[in-house]
Amino acid sequence: MSFRSDIQKYKHYSGKATFMLLVTQQGLWALFVYRWANKVYRSKLPSFVKRILLFFAVIQQKWIEVVTGIQLPYTATIGKRFYIGHFGGIIINANAVIGENCNISQGVTIGVSGQGERRGVPVIGNNVYMGANATIAGKINIGDNVVIGANSLVTDNVEDNVTVLGVPARKISDKNSEGYI
Repeated sequence: MSFRSDIQKYKHYSGKATFMLLVTQQGLWALFVYRWANKVYRSKLPSFVKRILLFFAVIQQKWIEVVTGIQLPYTATIGKRFYIGHFGGIIINANAVIGENCNISQGVTIGVSGQGERRGVPVIGNNVYMGANATIAGKINIGDNVVIGANSLVTDNVEDNVTVLGVPARKISDKNSEGYI
């Protein structure tokens, strides 16, 4: 189950016991509700049963959103070992795709932007670090092993193994996310 891999990543970073993490980490609360609701959403349950379960899932997700400030819609695709460094102000579009082993900081928005054929939401690769208050928007692809610096606005594709920073975000180095993830 993906939630177990999320917990393992939190344990690796903090060294704390699972119980303490589950009690104190708002990011894990949001991830638990997301993983459960996403599993129901992607299941092959009869549609009537699925609709009832998703109704309760939406209520749980809204409650978690109010308590933590983290919006993880059950229709988004989020890979294993997802880490939310600090809670609050995190908004992920319902159609966003985020790869495995990614870290997201407080204030990050992953959303829709653009016009015409450019309108859409990002697809984010594996091992991506998203710094505080970064905005990633539009029908773009973020490569693997990327660092998105704090307060950056990313509206264009980003190649693998680079660091981007600024408004608009531009490549500033060939340093990848190895030290950040």
